Amino acid sequence: MSDKKIIIDVVVDVQKDFITGALANEQAQANVAHLAKVAKAHAEAGHWMFFTRDTHEDNYLDTREGRRLPVEHCVEGEDGWNFAPELEDAMAATEAEVTHIVNKPTFGSYMLPSDILDELMAHNKAATDIEKFVIYGYCTDICVISNAMVLRAAFPETEIEIQSDCCAGVTPRSHQTALDAMRNCQFTIV
Repeated sequence: MSDKKIIIDVVVDVQKDFITGALANEQAQANVAHLAKVAKAHAEAGHWMFFTRDTHEDNYLDTREGRRLPVEHCVEGEDGWNFAPELEDAMAATEAEVTHIVNKPTFGSYMLPSDILDELMAHNKAATDIEKFVIYGYCTDICVISNAMVLRAAFPETEIEIQSDCCAGVTPRSHQTALDAMRNCQFTIV
């Protein structure tokens, strides 16, 4: 067992529906190849990799979220729910000690901290063994910020870095607004 601190990447919702599908996004289309390259490099460097996947059921339009965002997307088992091909290729080529997929039914995953703690326990590690979290993905202003806040609440003393060049918001303006909000909440924006 190495005493080396763990860096954990949380790659948020890099799914077809957020790039070219139901909620297509030009900024995501423009940076998905770069994002996949970064994810692969981080995994090869030994980062633990957690990939979140927005996951809805067929009744999405009847949910609270669906009534406010009436665009069916990321329905489990449909093509748009799948990770982007670029990311799948990077995931297949990684040699990370820990690679974990977290299906989440809403913006932030309240289970993400538990999944991370379970992996730490399985590897005889503690939360104090985490050097930092690196978070990136889609959409900056909805799911990235939500998961960042969940992790901040669960790990208040751990550095959390937002990889801004690997994120895309619903609009460029809302992307910047989310980055500014996270900066104000003491996240490191790089």
